[in-house]
Amino acid sequence: MVAISLPDGSVMNFDGAVSGFDVAMKIGAGLAKAALAVKVNGKTQDLTTTIDTDATISIITGKDKEGLEIIRHSCSHIMAEAVQELYPDVQVTIGPAIENGFYYDFAKKVPFTPEDLEKIEKRMHEIVARDEKVSREEWPREKAIDFFLGKGEKYKAEIISDLPEGEIISLYRQGEFIDLCRGPHVPSTGKIGKGFKLMKLAGAYWRGDAKNEMLQRVYGTCWANKDDLKAYLDMLEEAEKRDHRKLGREMDLFHFEPEYAPGSVFWHNKGFAVYRKLIEYMRKRQENNGYTEVCTPAVMDRCLWETSGHWEKYGEHNYSGQTEDGKTFCIKPMNCPGGLLVYKQGIKSYRDLPLRMAEFGKVHRYEASGALMGLMRVREFTQDDAHIFCTPEQMEAECITTLKLVLDIYKDFGFDSVKIYLSTRPEKRIGSDEIWDICEKSLASALDNNGYAYEINEGEGAFYGPKLEFILRDAIGREWQCGTIQVDMNLPERFDISYIGEDGEKHQPVMLHRALFGSIERFMGILIENHAGRLPLWLSPDQIVVMPVTSKQDDYAIKVCDDLKKAGLIAKTDLRNEKINYKIREHSVTKIPVIMVVGDKERDSESVTVRRLGSDKQEVISLKEAIKALTDEAKMPSMDK
Repeated sequence: MVAISLPDGSVMNFDGAVSGFDVAMKIGAGLAKAALAVKVNGKTQDLTTTIDTDATISIITGKDKEGLEIIRHSCSHIMAEAVQELYPDVQVTIGPAIENGFYYDFAKKVPFTPEDLEKIEKRMHEIVARDEKVSREEWPREKAIDFFLGKGEKYKAEIISDLPEGEIISLYRQGEFIDLCRGPHVPSTGKIGKGFKLMKLAGAYWRGDAKNEMLQRVYGTCWANKDDLKAYLDMLEEAEKRDHRKLGREMDLFHFEPEYAPGSVFWHNKGFAVYRKLIEYMRKRQENNGYTEVCTPAVMDRCLWETSGHWEKYGEHNYSGQTEDGKTFCIKPMNCPGGLLVYKQGIKSYRDLPLRMAEFGKVHRYEASGALMGLMRVREFTQDDAHIFCTPEQMEAECITTLKLVLDIYKDFGFDSVKIYLSTRPEKRIGSDEIWDICEKSLASALDNNGYAYEINEGEGAFYGPKLEFILRDAIGREWQCGTIQVDMNLPERFDISYIGEDGEKHQPVMLHRALFGSIERFMGILIENHAGRLPLWLSPDQIVVMPVTSKQDDYAIKVCDDLKKAGLIAKTDLRNEKINYKIREHSVTKIPVIMVVGDKERDSESVTVRRLGSDKQEVISLKEAIKALTDEAKMPSMDK
């Protein structure tokens, strides 16, 4: 007798061993048809896996996160099968599921072309239509190596040779195609459906090493159904229009110089104005919430990063160099060690805590050239960091206060949909399990006790402590990781910081690492794309342009502009001898929020015709009313919070 416990708490009894498919079928034919895999005692396995002991299971479908990942991974195998059917001399190497899809690296003498992708995608649909059974097989190591070498698949043979002794060698067969893989996979190719599309070609070194051969990588996207695929492709089309790199050029905000300073931003006047406003906003919010502000050196001795553990963890990503006296210095990759050194100056009492210490610190990290992407992934960026030093008793309350602050700040920028992840201890970490237990529990309690919904992100915490990650959803449904709150009892111990408790003895404080925007650069890129360049009036580098219908109204246009400036608004005139519609189109491209047009009627009545960016409607109002309304709108939000 085998007892199967289901997610709803019910139990099914079977006379003997069963598979996931058997369980799904007993629950219902609809579930059996949709089933892709089975989770047995927390481990995801093939639907055909034999279950011969009592177990807790759940059936995975395409609606589940794990199910979509399985579909994507299986789709990469279908692509590899299609490639080898069309081009038998091509070697397949590695093909994982990734965010939004999959890729596979191929060794092919003649490069693929866009026309090849069309052929491959067509053959993939044929393989799906054939509904080939997908089955898992375990082979002896030498048999597997000989099999792939016999096919001329040296890359697969190399992967198997490098696996640890005793590792199970599992292969998956679908039709005539056999591939090395841990799995799990869909039970048959027909389960993939029609929700996939091949997207692009790229180069990739074998195993990511530039010393190895260059392979050809084919990327695809894959979804549970055609509707989801269409929604994703529509989103990509819209995202292309909103690309902050394109808008940054059109709006004259910034540019990059890959030859001279890869991954670093050259801020233009307008872009730097937005950058400064973001810092000004955050500075005021922090001051109103009891933060002090510090500034620490950009270059410090390597030994500091060895003490913190950052050198061991991220040493290869640091910019460092040796001076004449033989010392090695680093351009700081993060701000926290500097904050710890500031805390150590002078004796701290429990009465001084919590101490909330903020820093807009510019940090430098070497990112691979292929990973750089506009403002979203750079080598030099400014973090709106803060380090909160508190007693263990204050820890949960500080987490809650910071949680409320970050969510309130996101609302000011139009982000009402925020997902929270609790990222737990990674495999490579510092500190004892006892300390990690305390830190993880404090974050979970802050969330649970205040009704915040969250998901566990297993093993994704910082090396020194668990963290909360805040994921923003933008106007077209994309998700962005921004702010973090991290609980740390390890660095205070490593730097031997303390406070004098009420008992007169030394105690070790808890350190909370906190970033709300995360990176000014990245947050600005997200804002530009979320608003499609149409930034809120208070944040826009150019707020108003005033233009006369003819040169006869130039003097009035200049007066209007001067009155707007006196009210604290950012305004300019456009007195060029061009048609009014041409000037409107031009200023719309540069995303100026408000266009004021003045003719004889407006001049004579002390009024203006106001046109908003993105709207064909226009409104005639008195200049006095326009100034009052726009002045109110241009105020920085939430400064009283």
